[in-house]
Amino acid sequence: LKVLQGMKSREERQALTPVKLRERAAAFAKETVDSQRAGFKRFGVWGDWEDPYLTLQPEYEAAQIGVFGAMALKGHIYRGLKPVHWSPSTRTALAEAELEYPEGHTSRSIYVALDVVEPSPALEKLAGADGAALAVWTTTSWTIPANLAVAVNERIEYAVVKVGGRAVVVAKDLVETFRAKLRPKATEEEPEPKAPAVEIVGTLSGADLAGSNYKHPLADRTSPVVVGGEYITTESGTGLVHTAPGHGRDDYLTGQKHGLPLLSPVDDAGRFTAEAGEGLEGLSVLGEGNAKVIDQLQAAGALLAEEAYGHKYPYDWRSKKPTIFRATEQWFASVDGFREAALAAIGEVQWLPATGRNRITAMTEGRSDWCISRQRSWGVPIPVFYHKETGEPLLEPETVEHVRALVAERGSDVWWTAETAELLPDKYRAQADDYVRGTDTMDVWFDSGSSWSAVAAAREGLSYPADMYLEGSDQHRGWFQSSLLTSVAAEGKAPYKTVLTHGFVLDERGMKMSKSVGNVVDPLLVIEGGKNQKTEPPYGADVLRLWVSTVDYSVDVSIGPNILKQVFESYRKIRNTARYVVGNLHDYDPSAHAVPQEELPALDKWMLARLDDLCEEVDDAFASYQFFRASQALQRFCVSELSGFYLDVAKDRLYISAPGDFRRRSCQTVLQRVAEELARAMAPILPHLAEDVWQNLPYRESLPAESVFLSGWTASAAAGAERALPRAEVDAWEAIREVRDDVNKALELARADKRIGASLEAAVRIHTSNETLAALLAALPSDGLNDLRYVMLASQVELCDSADAVTSKSECVVDSADSASGCTVGVAPATGTKCDRCWNYCSSVGEDASHPAICHRCVDAVTKMGMDPPGQPAAKPAAEPASASAD
Repeated sequence: LKVLQGMKSREERQALTPVKLRERAAAFAKETVDSQRAGFKRFGVWGDWEDPYLTLQPEYEAAQIGVFGAMALKGHIYRGLKPVHWSPSTRTALAEAELEYPEGHTSRSIYVALDVVEPSPALEKLAGADGAALAVWTTTSWTIPANLAVAVNERIEYAVVKVGGRAVVVAKDLVETFRAKLRPKATEEEPEPKAPAVEIVGTLSGADLAGSNYKHPLADRTSPVVVGGEYITTESGTGLVHTAPGHGRDDYLTGQKHGLPLLSPVDDAGRFTAEAGEGLEGLSVLGEGNAKVIDQLQAAGALLAEEAYGHKYPYDWRSKKPTIFRATEQWFASVDGFREAALAAIGEVQWLPATGRNRITAMTEGRSDWCISRQRSWGVPIPVFYHKETGEPLLEPETVEHVRALVAERGSDVWWTAETAELLPDKYRAQADDYVRGTDTMDVWFDSGSSWSAVAAAREGLSYPADMYLEGSDQHRGWFQSSLLTSVAAEGKAPYKTVLTHGFVLDERGMKMSKSVGNVVDPLLVIEGGKNQKTEPPYGADVLRLWVSTVDYSVDVSIGPNILKQVFESYRKIRNTARYVVGNLHDYDPSAHAVPQEELPALDKWMLARLDDLCEEVDDAFASYQFFRASQALQRFCVSELSGFYLDVAKDRLYISAPGDFRRRSCQTVLQRVAEELARAMAPILPHLAEDVWQNLPYRESLPAESVFLSGWTASAAAGAERALPRAEVDAWEAIREVRDDVNKALELARADKRIGASLEAAVRIHTSNETLAALLAALPSDGLNDLRYVMLASQVELCDSADAVTSKSECVVDSADSASGCTVGVAPATGTKCDRCWNYCSSVGEDASHPAICHRCVDAVTKMGMDPPGQPAAKPAAEPASASAD
């Protein structure tokens, strides 16, 4: 269709042969694939981009014909005359999945009186000698010429009412609604006209009304009142349904039930044929033809009322123009033949979210036979031949297999380029002059619905059923369903083990995106930025991917500038944390400096244990497709565990210690694990950042793989590595962190009260009446690694015996009632002198005459680094210890 729309002249379009059109369509499709492939690559999506499967590839087309043949062989394919969705704009039948229902459609709905000429006994008794008319309502006035019956519900109670001197039959529950519809139109003389008076003469059941006959208002024929089905209700209309078996599914089924003929006086272009009646031939049923029918009804005295009626109406998803329901000869898949097997197969599939199972079950239960033929020149041909004299189709295993083999070798164009004799197998070749090949092609949903056969079952490295099908929630009536039906019909099983569906993207206000509204968010614009990069900054693919990972994809999600700014802030925190970790490994060589896990301080083991927790959480989140959990875990780990605690505490060890000190190397050993596992864990969501981390590790030459994507999954989660710290000790550190939060609260109070500036200017006092917590705090060793003062980022920390002791020694206090940990925490200015190098306050500053401005820890560090006292010539640096364990 895009190819045809791109042609400037009608003559150019008409001069196209099927083969030329197919060539242009194939070229257009390949150009679109190239464009989409470039976009997906830019998004950081992995795929076999150099060898994708395309539905126009000969091997794919051949597999599709094989699926058709398998279904036909089992009796699931037939040709029939019945009403189908028809697009006058593209002149082809359509499937439900090829329709859309845009907002704002309005139809001219009408109420019509059909004069009864042969009333049933019950109706005759109520109507008397003057007779009665049946009131029907329709939103498709153009179908009135095809009316062949009026259907009623045998359980509905109908009323004969007198209105304007005329007896009319209408559902009793709708009498008042019907009366309101008869209100005359407002005029200047009568701006608020009243509805006519209505008198109920009597009532009768639908069963008693059936059997009556009425005269068609525009044609010389009488038609019956018949019992329809439960689709006839009193929710709208009149309770009596105008029935045109050639133009509606329920109408068709009712017609079949009562032996009604099939009348469809509409051609391929949606114009009335001569069968429609005088004055209608050649008129468009969606335009002047519809209006003409209403005029004729008015002239015949049959039009009771007319009004504009807004409702959902099917449009062709390609041409964006209205469709009609029209009876034509088509090829169908008989869903009834395998419906129960399909429903059973649904129960064996995992549906994510679980509501997907209910949705596709309901759709499959109510699914009518699938119209699989299309009147187009592009697509895969339905491999059927027709006898020139009888019109009988030739569809046998040998004919299908022969065409399948030709298509596999030469592509589906062979159906249009080869002679009929060549398309027929040896068995029928001598009779080639008696047959003509069909011109129908298969529904595009049959194309995509055959991918399980053409791809999953055919490609090396893949398997059938596929592990997962992933698409939008609208595909329960599209790809998911067509794949299920073809697979069950041909092979007796579902084509997938799991089906995951997602919602759709809305703007920040929750509105559907529309070019006309101007609220479309272009993914490439998010990634690369707009013309004004201050208002439309280039966020990069990872920020877009991070946004995707944070939302609940099972429902519709919103995106816009403000949301992207928030996501970018989250991304920036992760990136800055990763950069800090990598930066502090600049002089680290795992082969020379790594500290064995069993020798690590307790704080470092806690950090590794929390890293294990992260890996397990991320692994489980990805395994259950709960990407938001993985995203949240990564952000929480970077912001809380790393930046908010461990890295904050580790600064003293990383910056103050001598390069080769054990306390620094043990910390770097942890950062190595953190950097590598963090890169692996974030890789599915933030592939560019993950690879950035991996490539910038200073020891990358000794890494197990040149790319993070070749390094395997997170070690802890995948290998079930032994935990660095027992769970009880991890919990103990969590309790200590809670105390630290209360210490920070007290420090903020002291800072606000101008008692201190930086936290190292403080001396902290802590008391807890919780014996377990008190023991935990007291058990922390003063080893320069796990010291409580380093954990609390204060120059001094004292554990007090009572809350009163804390209060008496402090200038700012957080009472136990106001603390999360239940501790009483106090802050006072630290004692001692501030060290110029580490900024800690202690009494050892000035003890070393060579370094009078720094503390004993810093004296030791600068000596190891070969830094001479101020004013002295530089000395040769001390040799670094040979191994990390010796540090």
